[in-house]
Amino acid sequence: MFDPRSLEVYVVTSGSFGRGRDHRSIARAAIAGGATAIQLRAPELDDEELLPIARDIATLCGEARIPFLVNDRVEVALRSGADGVHVGQDTDAARVRQRIGGDWILGVSAADVDDALVAERAGADYLGVTVWSTPTKPDAAPRGLEGLHDVVLATPLPVVGIGGIFASNARLVLGSGAVGIAVVSAVAAASDPVAATRELVEVVAGFRAHQGVTG
Repeated sequence: MFDPRSLEVYVVTSGSFGRGRDHRSIARAAIAGGATAIQLRAPELDDEELLPIARDIATLCGEARIPFLVNDRVEVALRSGADGVHVGQDTDAARVRQRIGGDWILGVSAADVDDALVAERAGADYLGVTVWSTPTKPDAAPRGLEGLHDVVLATPLPVVGIGGIFASNARLVLGSGAVGIAVVSAVAAASDPVAATRELVEVVAGFRAHQGVTG
């Protein structure tokens, strides 16, 4: 059963930051720091190169009991033992839902309210909205906090903010209604990715605790 709380600190891997790191090491560090979900995004690799990495990360996430999703590559997700897949606006989400079945997690990127409603009808479990511009995905149009909030209000689906999010601004994203934050460089490019993940976890936990106190 999909639990939206698993999206609170959602780390997306990247092979773009050097430092001797790869997708596996980033996932391992994020898990050690307390990440609640991992997504493997590796457009630089073909399916056969990606599959063994996906299988290894699926094992790591299974041991940690957190969801593991593969970005875009539905067949890799199915073959690797992942828990779901995340697709962009240019993908037919309804067809993906049909392919993966009802038990798998389906995340869909939404640029605006119209996209969100289409994704909801297609069977998405959650939405991702780009908040601020980010060099890790320069083609994604940032919608800002207002655009994020508009999507939150338009659909009952849980919404995750992504793009330019760090510990310093994560509270703004959560305050706009997102159930969680998805990050790439905040962890993958950090000097200590375990500590960086842990800081994000603490920020989210502090925000939730404050919500509970203030009602």
